[in-house]
Amino acid sequence: MIFERIILLCRPGFEKECAGEIIELANQHGFPAYIQTSDTSGVVNLISSGQSCLDFTQHVHFHSLVFARQWLVSVKDTLTLPESNRLPDILKAINDIQVNDSHKSFHDVELNYPDTNEGKSLSKFCKQFKPHLLAVLKKKHWLSAQSNWHLQLFFTDSCHVNIGITPLNNGAKDVMGIPRLKMPGAAPSRSTLKLDEAIQWFLSTRQQSELFKSGMKAVDLGAAPGGWSWQLVQRGCLVTAIDNGPMQDELMKSGMIEHLKTDAFTYLPKKKINWLVCDMAERPLHVSRLMARWFTGKHCEHAIFNLKLPMKKRLASVQECIQLLHQQLSKTGIKYQIQAKQLYHDRGEITVCIITNS
Repeated sequence: MIFERIILLCRPGFEKECAGEIIELANQHGFPAYIQTSDTSGVVNLISSGQSCLDFTQHVHFHSLVFARQWLVSVKDTLTLPESNRLPDILKAINDIQVNDSHKSFHDVELNYPDTNEGKSLSKFCKQFKPHLLAVLKKKHWLSAQSNWHLQLFFTDSCHVNIGITPLNNGAKDVMGIPRLKMPGAAPSRSTLKLDEAIQWFLSTRQQSELFKSGMKAVDLGAAPGGWSWQLVQRGCLVTAIDNGPMQDELMKSGMIEHLKTDAFTYLPKKKINWLVCDMAERPLHVSRLMARWFTGKHCEHAIFNLKLPMKKRLASVQECIQLLHQQLSKTGIKYQIQAKQLYHDRGEITVCIITNS
């Protein structure tokens, strides 16, 4: 079996950016392929010219992709299923999968569908179908906690599915790349989920415990009404909130926030702080330059910030901003890591995380 297709899931409306990113990487690695996608589908297909896409994915780290939520490698052709008794055809296709394990086994099975209005109608079907599939996979001993592969089923409707795999440590940890985060009732705004998701996506559990400790100092640029400041307070940070707008009263009662009504583009702390966060509706290059000044001036150790993307040339805008950040931070002489992702709770924006080792 040759895995001739990579299926990438993305936010509907960002197919061109997702496609541009993966085909650029394919070209850089000398991997001959072409793209199949359609606007607002939430799906991008990279089709190889006869070579195994599995080899290609082993040379690309999924976390380096900005616009893809999840990916899987599969055969080129979509499997057409009968309206009833779908399992036999699916099991036959799974049986044909050949990976490097000495015996056929998968760590688990994930059922995916496009994150569109039409695709979401498959949610109920997948929830009802998955237990039946799991029961058979267990009976055949095709599931193993020691396996290095996720078994992936991607449904375009209840009678059409692509069956493939994703490396255990080279893909999204959440099904379809969508984390199930609960909106905290006490948080000032839904934007709080952006920072919560960013921290969980960019930082391992160990990093979270090391980089967020009680009493650490943070600055939130464009803070009002306090959605991001709330997340920092929950992690024990003392926050300086910079915004001319009002902060939530209940949040201010925590005693862990100082609210300064001043210009976020000119404010600087008297002493170096641990965390800088920013979610302002400004031009992406403008925000990137601001973030770079904080690092070159040695005013912060780490940062998480959002870049609001333009309507056109969004991939080019992201690449320009990331390039600028690398150019400026390379002057500091410190070790750093820049990651960028269009998270599930982002809309027309991406989130960037910069971690340094002084």
